[in-house]
Amino acid sequence: MTPPHLALILLIDLIWAFNIVAVKYAVDDAGPLTAVTLRYVIVLAVCLPWLRWLPGRMKAVLVTGVVAGALFMGLGALSFALATNISALAITGQLGVPFSLILAVIVYKEKIRLPRITAVVLSFAGVAVMGFDPAIARESIAVWLTVAAAFSWAVGNLLFRALAGVPVMTTHAWLALVSVPLLAATAMVFEPQGLARVGALKASTWGWLGYSAILSSLVGHGGMRWLFQRYPVAVGAPLTLPTPLISVVIAALVFGNPVTAQMVVGGIIPLAGVAIITLRTAQARDNPDGTP
Repeated sequence: MTPPHLALILLIDLIWAFNIVAVKYAVDDAGPLTAVTLRYVIVLAVCLPWLRWLPGRMKAVLVTGVVAGALFMGLGALSFALATNISALAITGQLGVPFSLILAVIVYKEKIRLPRITAVVLSFAGVAVMGFDPAIARESIAVWLTVAAAFSWAVGNLLFRALAGVPVMTTHAWLALVSVPLLAATAMVFEPQGLARVGALKASTWGWLGYSAILSSLVGHGGMRWLFQRYPVAVGAPLTLPTPLISVVIAALVFGNPVTAQMVVGGIIPLAGVAIITLRTAQARDNPDGTP
């Protein structure tokens, strides 16, 4: 991989890691449902020129938009609104990787061997260990919402396979177009005060929303898809593994989240599992016979 492309991956790691700050500040000021609605409004405004009808794929587009857009982002925003220890959410969110593997085994009958089976067990065991930490136990509702968001993300990954070959900006345009009315309607019911004060939001909140929409969603996800078109998955995917570790450091520095010994141990275990799954799955995708 060339130095400019390595620099791009490092930039994406930092963008995604710092996005926890953007999301937390945005949901605390605007409200979780309002914040994620506005985030997708920004995405839609940027991606609208790329919106195209996709013959034969519109059913997949609509279902993917609901699951990978509105549901995933809505659950994630709610979890951030309820949590004070954001570090726990950054680690728990990595369960999307083992969830994706489990779904691939169930739906696509993908064959996995002992290393990845062990890695799945480690991933869930580590989050369970972390959950008994008194500093995190009081965040249980937020953690469970993050688990649900991670599962939605994994289902969304499965659905994205039906959209293979669709340009990144077109995909995001449809995700936003499907998500905005659903999220806005939900916010009108459960968070009407948030929508009512959109015009009074602080300039900094709009900045955080723009950060999440443009940098995290479009530059981050779009950049990784662009790189995966040019390099084997086994080369690019492992380079995103530092993201949750950087997120934990950022959460500790910005929000003063405590980092206890139990949290460190409980965090290392699932991240080790995620690393094993990521590396071996990437090798399986890049090998002609499909074996890691």
